[in-house]
Amino acid sequence: MEKQKMTYGEFYEYYLSQHQKPMTRVFHFLGIFFTFWILIYIIYSGQERFLWYLPLTLLGLPAFGHVFEQNKPTGISAPIRTLISDFQLFFELISGKEKFRPKNKNIIR
Repeated sequence: MEKQKMTYGEFYEYYLSQHQKPMTRVFHFLGIFFTFWILIYIIYSGQERFLWYLPLTLLGLPAFGHVFEQNKPTGISAPIRTLISDFQLFFELISGKEKFRPKNKNIIR
């Protein structure tokens, strides 16, 4: 699938198709949650030495989630769109628009 010529809406549908298993979504959710938590802690405490945790939480936890999905993370081919999609999925999981166990399994191949 040609990811460069997709609109963001089309890319997000593809992104969701690559994140169908609950554990993949859990690890993506935890990665974004801990990223926010660490940023708030750094801003509040002024301890910049914890900045090195951000790549671990923002990139490492979601990438590990793809072990369960058994696919390649989309961030390799479209890093900016994937990062935006990670945050969108996080907020949709919080709001209930998306579920950790998706019912609609539209898998794009």
